[in-house]
This record gives sequence, structure tokens and C-alpha cells, in this order.
Amino acid sequence: MFLGVDIGTSSSKAVLVSGSGKVVASATRSHGVSTPKPEWFEHDADATWWGEACALIRELGGTAGVSAITAVGVSAIGPALLVSDAAGRPLRPAILYGIDTRATAEIDELTARFGEATLMDVAGNRLTSQAVGPKLAWIRRHEPETWGKTRRWFLASGYLVFRLTGEYVADHYSASASSPLYDLRARTWWDEAWHEIAPAVRPPRLAWPGEVVGRVTPGAAADTGLPEGTPVIAGTIDALAEAYSAGCRQVGDTMVMYGSTLFLIQTVAAPAPHPGLWAATGRTPATYSVAAGMATSGLITTWFADLVQSGVPALVEAAGRIPPGSEGLVLLPYFAGERTPLFDPQARGCWMGLTLRHTRAHLYRSILEGVAYGARHNLETMTEAGGRPRRLFAVGGGTRGSLWTQIISDVTRLRQFVPTITVGASYGDAQMAADAAGVETGSWNPVAHVIEPDGSNGALYDRLYGIYRRAYPALRDDLHTLGAS
Repeated sequence: MFLGVDIGTSSSKAVLVSGSGKVVASATRSHGVSTPKPEWFEHDADATWWGEACALIRELGGTAGVSAITAVGVSAIGPALLVSDAAGRPLRPAILYGIDTRATAEIDELTARFGEATLMDVAGNRLTSQAVGPKLAWIRRHEPETWGKTRRWFLASGYLVFRLTGEYVADHYSASASSPLYDLRARTWWDEAWHEIAPAVRPPRLAWPGEVVGRVTPGAAADTGLPEGTPVIAGTIDALAEAYSAGCRQVGDTMVMYGSTLFLIQTVAAPAPHPGLWAATGRTPATYSVAAGMATSGLITTWFADLVQSGVPALVEAAGRIPPGSEGLVLLPYFAGERTPLFDPQARGCWMGLTLRHTRAHLYRSILEGVAYGARHNLETMTEAGGRPRRLFAVGGGTRGSLWTQIISDVTRLRQFVPTITVGASYGDAQMAADAAGVETGSWNPVAHVIEPDGSNGALYDRLYGIYRRAYPALRDDLHTLGAS
């Protein structure tokens, strides 16, 4: 059997998978996020990351046994930032990915120091709240006592690997997402950025996500119940692991993750830097990737259901009876600002075309369509960057009904493949661990069904998408003014 462990923002999950790809057992734990100040988001790495990993592994060991585990894979949120002393002991809570926006001043200063053109050329990304470098600079400036002791920096998955094996490792994909510390084309650490930002911090050894980097130590075996000496792979950020679990293998394969937010990641053949996207390496040395993410998607559907005091299934059923285009409604779904391709935290949501004939069903359908327009905007931006989407693989809770996925296929004019197993990143972790053990996993997760775009809706959605694209530039200044009030 193969073990996969994934640490998320608000929950963690582990699965045991047989050599044929069957999920033998799974376990989940929920946890909170600490927000000690506005715009700060943190995790206690020992209690949340390592503590929950140990609890999950022990639970699975109690239900299915651990003696048959051949290899372990891990993934986690990212890019996160955990600083430690030379022995790997955390010095403060971990700072989370782009939802933590404390380092605004440092983003501006480092962008001025290196130049945006150089950052795009070397790191492949602009500096945004997703970047790790500015957060290191923030600790250096605001917490000098902590900084004076800092000698190592861990990504979330890297910290799990460290606690399991004692190895100080970062996988290439996570490292390349940790701008501006990584040279995307050279596929190694960018020395100039390290010397400027964190000269006293030793960079971790780089490895590919599916590469075996160590074995379970006696201490980790005592904590988890895992057999001492069990191989552990480098692991990666959860989005890449989930894309792999869904079947994204070839150039052009693109995962669309339907959740509280919408996330897309595409496999590409060469670096694809774009100021409106996130560029990174791929799962293997043969590929790269380009990623995008909307700030809100499923969050809006939940908000609306609460607002009108209706269950989501009832709203979906009613929205399904509304014609495509919601009879003249277009939504800008920027309810919490927007990530790619706008990178505008001050953007705000906006309905256009409201009349007295519109009902809650119209509004709900227009929410799904607004997110679909955002997905198309991101997919078109990927094409501009040189990554043409070839196949979409749909994953996440939003795939359980047919309406939302059908709307996105109609708006983008792309078919979507829905895999049989939708466990998520932890399944991808187990799959990569099996790969490392020499198991053929290509048949593990076959496609369950395919969503074909309805061509009869194409022209209508093209017209409404044009309105969507023109609206934000025209309204941006006013949306910022409203957002500041």
C-alpha cells in the first residue's frame, strides 16, 4: 500500500491506496487558521502540520495497518513560509500563501530593487502576496530577534518531509512558486535573491516531487507508527498533486479545481512567464507549468444561498431552468478582490443588467456564468503565455452537479474530463509514491464521464463574455473607490 498525506488551509487528509489504485482507507482532520492581525494568516507548524499528519497516519494504521506501506507521499498548501533555527525548530508560526498580505511594502521594495523585467525573466513571476521572498524580508524587518536565529526556511510539505526523514529538502515546483528565490530557467536557487533577502539562511536541497529523498527515522516511526526506513518522496504543493491525481500528464492538460475558489494549473513544455499568471516548473524535469486562481467562486454561491436562505441544491435546480445568459445578467465575481489575471485586491463584485423580472434563480445562474467568464479569461491568458489548454480535467466539490461544469464548458468551448476518483491531493501523493516504487499507475484513475460544450450557446456566451471583459477596465477606479469606503 501507499500512503498520501495532504495538509490544507482548513483541513488535512490522508489516504491509503493499494497497488491497483483502490482507496483502502482515508481520514480527515479539521483545523483553524490563526489571524492575529488583519490580513495575517498563520498555522502552528508543529500542532497543525506535523501534529495532524501524525494523528491521521495513526488513525489509518489502526484501521488498515501500516506494516504493508511501501512508500509515503506528502503535499500541502503553498507556498508557505516557516522559519527555523539550525536544528529545524520553528521560531514562529508559519506564514501562509497569498491570503496573507502583510508584506506589501516589501513587495514594492524588492520589485524596485530587482526590476520587474528581471523578476519576470529570472523568477518567471511578478512579486505579489503569493511570493515568499517579501515575507522573509518582512520577518527580517519586523521581528529582528526571530531573524537573528533563523537559519532554515521550510515549505509546508518540506517540513513534513523533514519531520519524517530529517532531510532538509524543497521540491522544484514549490521552490519555483516561492518568488523570487528560484531561477525558473536554470531550475536552481537564484543566488542573487538569496543573498539580498536572506543571506544567513541556508537554502534547502532541491528535488523533484516524486523523487525519494529520505526514509522514516526512528523518532518519526515512534510519532506516527510508520515502519522505520519507509521511503518518503519530496512531495509538493497540493494543487500539483491534485492535478496529477486527476490525470494531468501531457502538455496542454489543465486541471480546473471547483471549490471555494477556482484554481487552474496547466502542464506546458517550456517556461511560460506572464504578468497575469504564476509560472513554475512541472512535476518532472521534462515539463513546466502555469497556474491561475480566482479569489472567489464557490464562496459566492455559499454567500448567496445564505443571503436568500435557500439550500444550494434548490438554487441549482431553479437556475437550471433559466436560459443561458441569465436573461441579460453579467456578474463580475470579484467579491474578495481578484487574483489572476488581474492581481487586484481592491476589485469588487458587480452585477450588470438587473431588472425587476430577475429572480434568485437568475442571480444564481449568473454567479456560475460569472465564474465561467473568469475561467475563460484565465485560460485565454494561459494561451497568451504560450500554454494552450488542450484537455480540461475537472475536480473538486463543484463537479458533483452538472450545471456549473456544463456552463464552463459552454463558455470556454472546451470539453472537460471528470475522473473516477476525486479524493484530491492526498491521492496524488500516494500515486507519486507508487511511481517512485516502480508501480505503473497510469490506469489508477480513469475518466468517469466527459462534459461536451453545447455549441448552440457559444455565440451568446461570446457576446456576454465581451461585456464581462470590457466592464472591469471601465469600472476599475469606481470599484476601488467603493472598496475603500
